[in-house]
This record gives sequence, C-alpha cells and structure tokens, in this order.
Amino acid sequence: MLEEYEINDQTLAILPVDKDTSQVLETKRRFYVSKTPRMIISDSCEYYGSTLDGRMHGAKVLTGIQYKTPIVVEESSPMIFFPTESPRKDLCTWINLKHVKDYYESGKKTVVLFENNKKIKVKLSKTSFQNQVYRAARLSQRLNDRKIVKK
Repeated sequence: MLEEYEINDQTLAILPVDKDTSQVLETKRRFYVSKTPRMIISDSCEYYGSTLDGRMHGAKVLTGIQYKTPIVVEESSPMIFFPTESPRKDLCTWINLKHVKDYYESGKKTVVLFENNKKIKVKLSKTSFQNQVYRAARLSQRLNDRKIVKK
C-alpha cells in the first residue's frame, strides 16, 4: 500500500475502500493508497500548484456549477476529474473525464467503461452519472474556449 500518490495522466479513477484507504485505478495498474480519495485529490491539486478549494472555486466561476463541481487537477493536460457525490465527502469516487469511454446502467448503479476497457461500478444512476460527465465536459469546453480566445 502506498502512503503518497499524485494524480497523473494515467489515473482513471480514485475509489474509496474505507475511511482511510483508496483504490487507485490507472491505465495499467490498480493499487491502494492509505488516504481518502478527497485527500489524494487535495494533495494532487497542491502538487500542481493550487488547492482543492481554489480549483473548485475556479470551476464554479467558469461554469456556474455549484453542486458536485468537476475540477481541473492540472491545466496543461488538462486533467479534469468529477465527483460521483458531494466532493466534501471523504468516501466520494473521483473519475477522470479524459478516460471515460462509455457507461451504462446496471440496476441502481452505473458501470463505467474506460478507454482501456477496464470497468468500475459506481453507486449512481446513469442519469446522474451522465449529468456529471456533461458538467465535466462543460468545464473542459470553457477552458478550451479561453485558450482559443488568448491565441
């Protein structure tokens, strides 16, 4: 089990295991970190030069999204992650928009299929999951629009 972890381009999702442990899913490996998903997201935001609160505030200003706000963990890629529930909760799952290939309903949950064909199941309806994907895509579009305007 790792003590530290910074989100990178290979990170697909960060899932809660219990109150002190997360499972990190990357494109080629899966492992555990002795931190909550929120702590990993927060530490990674700081690693890339901001805070989680700062990233959330910036995303809210750009998009107007007030609830379950997606964030840009790092701008140059950009790595946009969205929460499956309130990002204030330690047991929230965070998913990297860039790697989501498809998703479908399975009972009252949603199965997320990533580009590398790995799958996870999240405790969220397909409609709610789709809303989160749209919110993250909106953030991505707003960032792209600003980059185009600057050129």
